[in-house]
Amino acid sequence: MSLLKLKSVCKDYLWGGTTLADKYRKAERGSKIAETWELSCYPESPSVIENGKYAGKTLSEYIEKEGRKVLGKNCEKFTSFPVLIKLIDAAADLSIQVHPDNDYALKNEAQYGKTEIWYIIDAMEGAGIYYGFNREITKDELKKRIEDNTVLEVLNFVPVKSGDVFFIEAGTVHSICKGILTVEIQQSSDVTYRIYDYGRTDKDGNTRPLHIDKALDVARLSPVAKPKDFGSHLAKCDYFTADKLVIKEAYDGFVDEGSFVHLLFLSGSGSVRSGAEEVEFLPGDSVFISAGTGSYRINGSAEVIVTFES
Repeated sequence: MSLLKLKSVCKDYLWGGTTLADKYRKAERGSKIAETWELSCYPESPSVIENGKYAGKTLSEYIEKEGRKVLGKNCEKFTSFPVLIKLIDAAADLSIQVHPDNDYALKNEAQYGKTEIWYIIDAMEGAGIYYGFNREITKDELKKRIEDNTVLEVLNFVPVKSGDVFFIEAGTVHSICKGILTVEIQQSSDVTYRIYDYGRTDKDGNTRPLHIDKALDVARLSPVAKPKDFGSHLAKCDYFTADKLVIKEAYDGFVDEGSFVHLLFLSGSGSVRSGAEEVEFLPGDSVFISAGTGSYRINGSAEVIVTFES
């Protein structure tokens, strides 16, 4: 078995909206969902398989049973599953935050750091992100601005539109602001250091914790360099490569022994077929194809985010 349709893991945070339920059928219409984890072997929230003989099992259990060969040779450099893919619905501003690199995270959190990309699916007029600083600052200035709630004044606000891509390296201070629907492809890590949260409280009246000392340790204090050139890819780094396909009627792909392939369907409908195996898709559906599967075909019209290891 090599075509696995995956069930989303839904997360409800205070900034979430209803788009993931209404547009992508992740729950009953009107349900509030902040993000869904579409490809995950993270221990607390693994993807669950919907089809075939592994239905009801987690992706991690499938890998354990079938062997790491299903991940491909390019994953041999990792000690655990390297990537986590999410859909994010920002109905309100996310916190201002930063992620550590691998060295700092392994030393202080016993897990990997986080480099990620955002692919903007949709954005309301005037929506944007915070992406690094608008000038060089010092650690002392950043600490003071966090303390007196003026940190937004030194952040770089970038308006966004559908189709934009942002590469967020570990150490980059960042935030998704309200009115944005995005795909996030990241290292498989849940380490986030929150710097500023607009003074918000949860349903019980509690503010969310900040992680100022650790954030000051890892934050890059310079403006983000000009966008990287990934050639024909949306993004490419040590942890994942991401592409986008726009399919009119059909697409023929090939999965060699180098890497698995993950398909996240943003729009359209149809099916994915390889040999005798076939799964149907609608917007928001997610399909894992094991390394070494060989030829596969997507029948139907669709926009697809394709992720693999290279």
